[in-house]
Amino acid sequence: METRAPFIVVGAFVLAAIAAVFGFVYWLHNSTGIGARSTYHVQFDGSVPGLLVGASVLFNGIRVGEVTGLKLATDNPRRVNATIAVAADTPVRSDTKVGLDFQGLTGVPVVALEGGKEIAASGNVPTLIAEPGAGQSMTQAARDALRRVDSILSENAEPLQGMIANFRTFSDGLARNTGKLDSIVSGLERMTGASTPPPKTVYNLQAAPAPASPGKPLQGQLVIPEPSTVVMLDTQRILFSPANDSAEFANAQWADTIPRLLQAKLIQSFENYDIAHAPLRSADGVEMDYQLLLDIREFRVEAGSAPTAKIAFSARLLTRQGKVVAARVFSASQTVDRVDPSGVIAAFDTAFADVARELIAWTVQKL
Repeated sequence: METRAPFIVVGAFVLAAIAAVFGFVYWLHNSTGIGARSTYHVQFDGSVPGLLVGASVLFNGIRVGEVTGLKLATDNPRRVNATIAVAADTPVRSDTKVGLDFQGLTGVPVVALEGGKEIAASGNVPTLIAEPGAGQSMTQAARDALRRVDSILSENAEPLQGMIANFRTFSDGLARNTGKLDSIVSGLERMTGASTPPPKTVYNLQAAPAPASPGKPLQGQLVIPEPSTVVMLDTQRILFSPANDSAEFANAQWADTIPRLLQAKLIQSFENYDIAHAPLRSADGVEMDYQLLLDIREFRVEAGSAPTAKIAFSARLLTRQGKVVAARVFSASQTVDRVDPSGVIAAFDTAFADVARELIAWTVQKL
């Protein structure tokens, strides 16, 4: 007896543990506990794919019970009869809606109950009738929709082919009459006063020519960065003061913005003077000795009784360490013989040649 008693205790403990585990699993599976239940019969008019005994029953999204029975109706081959057990306090009424819902990524089916408008209990609830198509999954719904689309296309194949043929005929007609359509559009533009603006005429600035005889060569490596200026002068327009709104100048412009145009033509002028020691645009990757900083003050035509093309800028010559070696303001002007793009550009060429020669001579002297 002394050796048998521990085995009886251990066996009783194991049985109690197993019963506790089964009870806990049952409690987890049935969130409504083991309280009073109400049983209802549900009729599905159609298939219920994947629905199993033990599947959850939801009321307004809350789990209230499970499916306790499933069987086919013997008097109607399309009908499926289900039995559900839910918590006794679930407000199931005669107008409660019944459907089949599919949850999670795997699409596990559950019976979904949705409360109606009745508030008070109306006695014994008759058999609940599921809504038509309640057992239709999303996959089945997509298949049915595609089947209906295919049916519509099949029924209307001939009209669709006719419409496509009409589109092809219309596009072929447009292709054959492209020239006539262009003429019609041009006529409409002339009739409405609208017209395509003429293309811009681009003018360049002439660099200062090489001197008649070679001068003193440039000393050291010089860099001329892009000149600074106000926003008004950072443009390709040919500027007038006061403004000239004539059509010939509205369609005329410089080959580049005024700062970059001045930089390029000054470098070309230095090259014409001494190509071997001409300045560069940027100091990137170059052992720089000096840099010439320019700030544009004027680059416009001063209108009036004697129109004049004016160019003015300040120049500062700096060492590699940023020390100012020399500074000066350069300016030049030239009377415009005739106020048209060609006459204005010729005046700017003359003024620029004068100011470029002065800048080169000053720079050579200071280096």
